[in-house]
Amino acid sequence: MKIAVVFPELLGTYGDGGNALSLAWRGRARGIDVSVEEVALDAPLPDADLYLLGGGEDGPQRLATERLREVGFVDRIAAGAHVFAVCAGLQILGSHYAVEGDDLFPGLGLVPAVTVRGTPRAVGDLAVRVGSRTLVGFENHGGRTSLGEGLGALGEVVRGVGNDGHVDGFSAPRLWATYAHGPVLAQNPWFCDEILETISGKDLTPLVSVADRLYETRVSQIAD
Repeated sequence: MKIAVVFPELLGTYGDGGNALSLAWRGRARGIDVSVEEVALDAPLPDADLYLLGGGEDGPQRLATERLREVGFVDRIAAGAHVFAVCAGLQILGSHYAVEGDDLFPGLGLVPAVTVRGTPRAVGDLAVRVGSRTLVGFENHGGRTSLGEGLGALGEVVRGVGNDGHVDGFSAPRLWATYAHGPVLAQNPWFCDEILETISGKDLTPLVSVADRLYETRVSQIAD
């Protein structure tokens, strides 16, 4: 399995690059051959099974969007690759997003999602109910994201804002997106494993680690 961390110099706030480290460690622990490549802004886009898009500020976000168009990112996804996107990465995948005030900038159009400016800024802990599990993380963004017809949210917000105070992110075939930083896959090992299982097509054996124990502690604190 090949994982590409896309433009970490632009899209890498709050340790989002750690998502690749978590995927690699948990995959290798189950016998999956995982390689990770960081893709610089001026480099060609390599073939990969999973592309990771992190968070970033307005200027870098817009630059990353333009470069992704140039290197044929949409074509890679159409050909069967997967994407995990956080915050700015989430907005980039949609049809439009607001940058530099209220101006709307065209995204990649992979999903029918539009992000506009919202107030107040969403900053703090984020907890999201995803099926029977709880996703935990940290959010810091000024966007409010509306999902178009046929696009489902990743989950329901338990604490924080996410897209709009009700739901967070979105989930579509071969796409996952959330406003949770952290890095979120390190904080939520169950989610990391779900992505690995989807891409590898394998049922993973349970794994007991420090990350799993810390996750249970965080969830219990939310319940309290």
